[in-house]
Amino acid sequence: MTLHLGHTGLNVTDLDRSLAFYRDVLGFAVLAEGKEQGRRYAFLGDGDGDGHPVLTLWQQAQGPYDSDRAGLHHLAFAADSIERVRRYKEALKAYGAEFAYEGVVAHREGGASGGIFFHDPDGTRLEISVPTGAETAPAPSSDAPTCGFF
Repeated sequence: MTLHLGHTGLNVTDLDRSLAFYRDVLGFAVLAEGKEQGRRYAFLGDGDGDGHPVLTLWQQAQGPYDSDRAGLHHLAFAADSIERVRRYKEALKAYGAEFAYEGVVAHREGGASGGIFFHDPDGTRLEISVPTGAETAPAPSSDAPTCGFF
């Protein structure tokens, strides 16, 4: 049996604020919104027209993301080029997102893969990376994956 990721569901504290971030800053398309048992939700897709959700946002959290609890460590998105990663970095900076590292960083010392590491409005840790193009970027940690230490 082979599995692949269907979608990721995130609990959020304010759906409108999270929609503004994931839709307006990161470019996800809103596929559906609704309310069930007093909880609002939204299904977001990548805009390729296939109608399949990539993310679901559920307004049911009472507080921000807690990195000390079991569960999601971070959510990583793949971009098609290092230039696209840099464009996302600029959009996120304009939005006022909190970054874990300054600019684009490599996943490992001397590695070709890398990206940006930042937080959504509820503090959920996010990454946008590429498999190549970060060869000249610094690595915050020389002997361990960058993504593990934010």
